[in-house]
Amino acid sequence: MASLTVLKFSSEECGTCHRMSNYDAKVAEELGLAFISVMLQDTEVYRRYRRVLLAQYPGKEGMGWPTYLVVSKLEADFEIHGEVKGGMAKGDFRERLRAALPQI
Repeated sequence: MASLTVLKFSSEECGTCHRMSNYDAKVAEELGLAFISVMLQDTEVYRRYRRVLLAQYPGKEGMGWPTYLVVSKLEADFEIHGEVKGGMAKGDFRERLRAALPQI
């Protein structure tokens, strides 16, 4: 299995996104995943990963704040394996992120 990356799509104005930033990257690391935070206000980073977001949400309908996408082959023909949307406690996030991982 190719290495997996969690892309977090969030906004500076999102309080829930900010609260989850206290533990989301740590949880991803505990699960052996790379983590990239993509703030909508960070134009350069957002442009780089926008194609992944739009593949999952072509019109951005149905996104949650924040939205986490589990992706492999990020720099090539990426593949989205799962997602976690919205705010939640650390333990719930860990369980949902684990459930979003591809079964080997």
